Amino acid sequence: MSEVPPRERRPAGDAHVFLAQVMHPADANFQGNIHGGLIMRLIDEAAGTAAYRFCRGRVVTAHIDSIDFHHPVHIGEVIMLKASVNYAGRTSMEIGVRVEAENLATGAVIHTNSAYLVFVALDHEGRPTEVPELVPETDEEKRRYVAAKERRARRTAGQG
Repeated sequence: MSEVPPRERRPAGDAHVFLAQVMHPADANFQGNIHGGLIMRLIDEAAGTAAYRFCRGRVVTAHIDSIDFHHPVHIGEVIMLKASVNYAGRTSMEIGVRVEAENLATGAVIHTNSAYLVFVALDHEGRPTEVPELVPETDEEKRRYVAAKERRARRTAGQG
């Protein structure tokens, strides 16, 4: 019987992603608020980049827990998305994304959105493939890991 090689281990900090973009009139509705769909696309993009960076391979969005909209984003503000891998199972990863908007005129920054997404790593044939083991190092990474593990248990139990 051959031995299975151990999974690669990767620190959680290796997959952090920060994206920023100025919001333009074409991104907004008639009231000057940025379209929620655009923000959702940017969340998926930031999360997908973090997942790809973590496993160094193809990934697809498998699940979005929810996207909470706390405050609107307006034309002229800079939207900043911070994505991190919170948990990694055998073939899937949970990515947390925090969205903030900065008013460039005042410097005020407000937390506008939060989301948790699950991505699955794929091999060259499009089948799920193993991801590295996530190694949380900081207190914040360890806190997010424990919370993500609890969300994963609820998801697999069919409770969202």
